[in-house]
Amino acid sequence: MKQTAILLVLAAILLAVSGCGPSEKKYTLNERRQIIDNMADESLERLCNEKPGIRQEVADSAGYAVFSNANVYVIFASAGGGYGVVVDKVTGRKTYMKMSSGGVGIGVGAKDYRQVAIFKTRQALVDFVGSGWDIGGQADATAKTGEAGGGMGGDGTLSKNVAIYTLTDNGLALQATFTGSRYWVDDDLNHPGL
Repeated sequence: MKQTAILLVLAAILLAVSGCGPSEKKYTLNERRQIIDNMADESLERLCNEKPGIRQEVADSAGYAVFSNANVYVIFASAGGGYGVVVDKVTGRKTYMKMSSGGVGIGVGAKDYRQVAIFKTRQALVDFVGSGWDIGGQADATAKTGEAGGGMGGDGTLSKNVAIYTLTDNGLALQATFTGSRYWVDDDLNHPGL
């Protein structure tokens, strides 16, 4: 019974945050792409300004991805959703993607953050776009609201060929969760006419 209640809460939260991102009803496909591109450019520039060594890491990389994520934590469950873009520096192609996450642990609150992945090899980039799975653990303690602060963390690597960085603008969270995230290609934004 307890597991069913947790799963129902998690499903409701996931439905609420899965709509995060440029609305299909409010914006055209080109406007949605532009919103995501602007978010990615601003986030990458901020990361490079806050951690200057990243600029060279990006320059030497095969490509990078930037995601905007929102997570909600309720007692024993967490769920999140977001959107982003993967840039293949070899081909110049952009692949727009969506993401969702869910987890179990102890926590209450919400967190809005940007995640930057730097792919050291083209194969790592191709594998990410092709499979898009990231299963991992996350231990976090954040208490920020509005203009009260921001933070940046280096989450480490998914593998030796992918470095992950997290930028937070605001949020309110106190959590210790194990989350699994899934990233997948946004079919609407990557139609053949691109």
